[in-house]
Amino acid sequence: MILVDTSAWIEWLIGSPTGEALSGQLPEQAHWLVPTMVQLELAKWLTREVGEDKADQVLAFTQVCTVVPLDTEIALAAAEACREHRLATADAIIFATARAKGATLLTCDAHFEGLPGVTLIEKIKA
Repeated sequence: MILVDTSAWIEWLIGSPTGEALSGQLPEQAHWLVPTMVQLELAKWLTREVGEDKADQVLAFTQVCTVVPLDTEIALAAAEACREHRLATADAIIFATARAKGATLLTCDAHFEGLPGVTLIEKIKA
């Protein structure tokens, strides 16, 4: 399973050079792990940037993936990740979700650099 972080989703959706670079690492839809935190961040960004119709389409795509809600186990692991790795709350929830589910975290967010189980695709300057 691969958890695609919000930063990677956005790069992929806008078709940026970074999105093109990471597209070869995106799994079949059945192997995507989507935390509810990523759904929240995507809904917020998509609604603001491209409107509700596009947001609805992307969120419908996420519903066919494996959606992981925030539960107590992940919340406590996220609190530990905040402390140990100095991650912001949303990033810690995403990181903890990947760890809890044994998934690789695919991201373009440098905050995750060097963390276990993370594949970082550095942003390509256009």
